[in-house]
Amino acid sequence: MDVIDVFPRLAGLSLRDAAGLFVAEGTPVFPCVPGGKRPLVEHGFHDATTNPAQVEAWWQRWPQANIGIPTGAASGVEVVDVDVHTAGTGFPAFGAAHREGHAAGWAALVRTPSGGLHAYYPADPDRSQPSWQAARAHVDFRGAGGYIIAPPSRIARPNGTRVPYRLVVVSGNTAEPVDAARLRDFLDPRPASPFTSARTVRGIRRDADLKVLAGWVASRGEGERNRGLFWAACRLAEAGTPPSAALDALGPAADHAGLGAREIMATIRSAYRTTHADPSREATTAATDERRAMRESSGRVLS
Repeated sequence: MDVIDVFPRLAGLSLRDAAGLFVAEGTPVFPCVPGGKRPLVEHGFHDATTNPAQVEAWWQRWPQANIGIPTGAASGVEVVDVDVHTAGTGFPAFGAAHREGHAAGWAALVRTPSGGLHAYYPADPDRSQPSWQAARAHVDFRGAGGYIIAPPSRIARPNGTRVPYRLVVVSGNTAEPVDAARLRDFLDPRPASPFTSARTVRGIRRDADLKVLAGWVASRGEGERNRGLFWAACRLAEAGTPPSAALDALGPAADHAGLGAREIMATIRSAYRTTHADPSREATTAATDERRAMRESSGRVLS
């Protein structure tokens, strides 16, 4: 992995020279705000490049810019991000996952400015793994659709000091890709079903069961509300419930749980697409109903 090979050679380098070294070894980079994590380029990590002239131009313009690296296939690395903040720390959860073999194959460990940890793993070229957050465990995964800030970047503290990302160790063992789905299930188990069996789910009674399902979605906390809404919408889709009815039943509940209107509609759309993935007439009809429902609901206030 080119990213990991660069890490031991970063000591003493300026941000500009470090960015150039990453690029020379084949790792795409992009600039982020000095002392922060926000991209300075219009399309964020999508603008990451290995073009030396472009990278030189960026760091000539912003010599103190932090170094962003896209995760997943673009760079060949994926990262488990162990958070430390006032709400809690992810070290106990990460330690438990490591002991159970869900996160043991890391290639390098980097200490973050907050006191947390970035564990780097080789990306599996045959499997794209999307980024996710396990909020209750205080652990995030950076894969496809994500990026990380790399050493020797620095993050500004409230007192004005800037704390760097520091390499802790490079593994002497053969690194292995992390199974992100298995890790997520370990860190953030799927919420228990409010129904007793799949048979009951497929026989949803419009009044009683819809109320149970909506109440269950409304009770989801941070870190599980999106997944809970997705699960519930899939069950309604399986039961043949029109998307418009699913939105009417679950929208207010998801709004109560703290999700925004756009996210609610996007999650229900995704659930119906997933459930009716087979290009059959039923799937086509459901998709048509879904689009109609979303158009009709685009201005609806969920309350």
